Amino acid sequence: MPDSQYPEPYVQFLCHFHGDRDYFECHEILEEFWKSQPQPREAVWVGLIQIAVALYHHRRGNLAGAGKLLERAIQIISDRREQAARLGLDSAALIALLEQRLAKIRAHTAYTSLNLPIADPALKAACERRCAARGMRFGEPSRLDDPLLLHKHTLRDRSGVIRERQESLQRKRRRRGGE
Repeated sequence: MPDSQYPEPYVQFLCHFHGDRDYFECHEILEEFWKSQPQPREAVWVGLIQIAVALYHHRRGNLAGAGKLLERAIQIISDRREQAARLGLDSAALIALLEQRLAKIRAHTAYTSLNLPIADPALKAACERRCAARGMRFGEPSRLDDPLLLHKHTLRDRSGVIRERQESLQRKRRRRGGE
């Protein structure tokens, strides 16, 4: 399969990103993959996750959150251009695209769908085929009337996330107490 050089969760991320525009699912898939990687983890994954979350916030009208996340994503991708290129992306075009989107967010421009500049034609073709197999069209604009896409974070069970955050906070407190 032409996309075998790329991690499966990344290909799934791209399919959701460009197919059903489920940015929350993009975040979930890639975050789980990133957390499963050995230390030190590659920060380029965090940059991609932040892009998806920024677009999720932009689509919901949370411009402050979208702007902050996009600023961080731009910095990460700018510092890791070669890693982004190894993921089949045109890193220069990606950075330019993200900077343009950040300017639109700062100007309070309404959300529009964004396509990542995939430079590897085999990767793009594989994503297009997968989207078609799932009844999605690659590059289709986001459905702005779908409550699940707009409010997915409020409609899911967050008990695991809350528990993980509490455990992390407790670990930080123990480390500070031991300093």
